[in-house]
Amino acid sequence: MERLPSWIRQHLAAVRAVIVLTLVTGAIYPLLVTGVAQAVFNHKANGSMTDKGSELIGQKFTDADGNPVKKYFQSRPSAAGDGYDMLSTAASNLGPEDVLDVLPDPNGADDAAKEGKQSLLTQVCARSKAIGELEGVSGARPFCAPDGVGAVLKVFPAIGTPTRAVSVNQACPAQPFVAEFQGVKVECGKPGEDYAAGRTVPVRGNVTDVKVPADAVTASGSGLDPHISVAYAQLQAARVAKERGKPVEAVRKLIADNTTGRALGFMGEPGVNVLMLNLALDKE
Repeated sequence: MERLPSWIRQHLAAVRAVIVLTLVTGAIYPLLVTGVAQAVFNHKANGSMTDKGSELIGQKFTDADGNPVKKYFQSRPSAAGDGYDMLSTAASNLGPEDVLDVLPDPNGADDAAKEGKQSLLTQVCARSKAIGELEGVSGARPFCAPDGVGAVLKVFPAIGTPTRAVSVNQACPAQPFVAEFQGVKVECGKPGEDYAAGRTVPVRGNVTDVKVPADAVTASGSGLDPHISVAYAQLQAARVAKERGKPVEAVRKLIADNTTGRALGFMGEPGVNVLMLNLALDKE
C-alpha cells in the first residue's frame, strides 16, 4: 500500500489527538471527578440546598430597604457585587493603609465626585457603630471617631512643627473628633479641597474594650462566606431572643448546635452557619 503524504499523516495525527483529548478531558475526567464528588462529598457536591438557600453561600437577612430583620441573625458584610453575588465573588482589595475618604462634593464634576468614596477604615467604623446600636453595645473601636468615620488627621506641613490640622474624614460643619493636635486647632474637612500635601496621622483614641468582633465589620476574601464567628453570634443572641420572645439560653443552645469546628481539627476558628441557625429558629 502506498505511503500517505506527510501532510495528510500530520493532519490525521492532529485529528486523533483532538479526539483522544476530547474524550479524556471532556468526558472521562469530568465523569470521574463527578463520581468521586458524589461518592465522597454528596451533600456539598449538590450545593447543600435548602428551601431558603445554600448552606455553602452566605446571604443577607435584611428588609427591602436593606435594614437588618431583627428576628434573624445577621451575616458578615460582603464585597461580592451588592452582597453575596456568586457572579461577582471578590474581596474589596482594600488594605489597612486605606484610611482617607473622598468627601461627597455637591459641586463635583461627576457622579463619583458628588457621591464621594469611603475608605476601608470608615467602612469598618460605620459598620461597627451601626452594629453597636443594633445590639445595644458600644460600637467604638480604635482609630474610629464617635460619628462612625475614620479618625484621621492631615497635618501641615508634612515635616516640622504643625501649623494646621484637618480631620479629613469629617465634612464640615461636623465637629472634629479631637479639638486640637499638638497645640493646633483641628478643622473639619472641606469637600473638594486637596489635602495630599499633608502628613496622614491616624489617631488611635482610648478604646481598649472592643465589643463588636472583627468579622462583623469586615468582608471575607470570597464575599460568599456563610459563617460568622461564635463571638458575633453570641453578640446577637440577646436581640434575637427578645424579638422572638424566647429565653436567651435557648437561642445560645441553637448557636452551639450550629457551630462547626476547625477545618481538619486545627485550621482556623469555629464558625456558626447563619442560614442553618436562622432556619433552626424558624423551625422552633
